[in-house]
Amino acid sequence: MRRLLAVAAGLVVLAASACSAPAPPRSAAPPATPTGPATLPAPTGAHRVGTIALYLKDASRPDPWNPDAHARELKVTLWYPAERRDGKRAPYMTPKESQLAMRRFGIAGVPDDTLSRTRTNAAEDAAPTGRGLPLVVLSPGFTHPVSSLTSLAEDLASRGYVVAGIDHTYESYATTFPDGRVAACLACDSDTDPGFGTGVVAGRAADVSFVLDQLPAKWAGSDRIDRSRIAMVGQSIGGAGAMAAMVKDSRVRAGIDMDGTTYARIPKGGFSRPFMFLGSPQHVPGGRDRSWDRDWKLLTGWKRWLVLSGAEHQSFTDAPLLAGALGVKPPSDVLPGARAAELTRTYVAAFLDRHLKARPQPLLDEPSSRYPEVTFCPATCGRS
Repeated sequence: MRRLLAVAAGLVVLAASACSAPAPPRSAAPPATPTGPATLPAPTGAHRVGTIALYLKDASRPDPWNPDAHARELKVTLWYPAERRDGKRAPYMTPKESQLAMRRFGIAGVPDDTLSRTRTNAAEDAAPTGRGLPLVVLSPGFTHPVSSLTSLAEDLASRGYVVAGIDHTYESYATTFPDGRVAACLACDSDTDPGFGTGVVAGRAADVSFVLDQLPAKWAGSDRIDRSRIAMVGQSIGGAGAMAAMVKDSRVRAGIDMDGTTYARIPKGGFSRPFMFLGSPQHVPGGRDRSWDRDWKLLTGWKRWLVLSGAEHQSFTDAPLLAGALGVKPPSDVLPGARAAELTRTYVAAFLDRHLKARPQPLLDEPSSRYPEVTFCPATCGRS
C-alpha cells in the first residue's frame, strides 16, 4: 500500500512509501518560501569523508523488474573515512534525478534541479584511510534512491565505517548508469500486487549478497574493510530488506530496520543475531503495523525496539532536512529535521558501535533524559 506524507497544501513531499502501514491523514501546513539549496548537517565523527560510485552487473540472474534485462545491474555508492577533504564535494543527485524526483512526488514551484544543488560533506574519489574498518550496507525505502540516506551515511563514515549504499535498480524514480542511461521505477506500479513486499525483500537480499561478493574486486580500498564485521541498516522496505538479508546471508552480523514493515519470515526456532527496530509511533506494540510484534517474539539474541515520538515515516531519511529548500513547512507536531537526523544518527551509531566495535553503549540500555523522544518498547510504551 502507498503512503503519501502530505505536509503542505496540495504538495506531496519525498515521502511516497510502499510496504509500510498506512497512517491517518494529517492536516496540511501552508507552503513556505523556499530557502534555497539545502546543506546536509556536518558529520559528527573525527574523520573526513570520501565517496565513490561503483557499478556492478550480476549475470547470474535476470532483473526481476525488467524482462528485457538478462542481468541485474546495480549502482553502489561508498562512503568511507578519507585522508583529506581535498577535491570536489559529491553531488547529492544529478539534475536529471532531481527533475524526476520533483515530478514523481508532485513538487512544484521550485527549480527542477533543486535537489541536485543540495550540499553534501563528502569529497568525490578522496583517498581512503584506516584499516580494519567495519562495513555497513545501507538500503533505502521503496521509490527512493540511496541518496535519501546521505546524511546518515556521511555521519557513519566520519565515525570510522565504510558504508555501501545500494540503489536497487527499477525500484526508485531514477538510477543513473555510467553510459548515461537512467533506469526509471518499473516496480512503482506493482506495489499492490499479491506478495509484492515478500518479493521485493527477497530481491534486495540477493542484491546485498552480490554486493558483498563483488566489493573486494571492485573497490581498490576494499582491503581496508574487516569483512568479519558487517551490518545492514535500511529504511522502510530497506529495513525489511535488512531482516531478509540477515536471514539469507550469515555474513551480515547485525541489522536495523528503520520504520519498515517486515516481510521475510524468521525461522520458527528463532534468530539470535543482534537486531534493532527504530520507528515512528505507528510501530508501537499493538499499533497499526503488527509485523514487529510478530518478529519481536522470534528475536532470541540482543534486541531493541525503539519508538520516536513525533516521528513520521520519512523522519529517518534526508527528506525533513530538504523541506526548506522545497518550500515545505512541516506540521508543528512533527520532529524538526535537524532533531530527527540527530536521533537517527545517534542511535544507529550506538547500535553499530556496540555490535561491530564491541564498545559499551549505555544509551541502548535505558531511556535517556537527553533524548526524551525515544521510548523503549515493549516494556515502557503502549498504543499512541
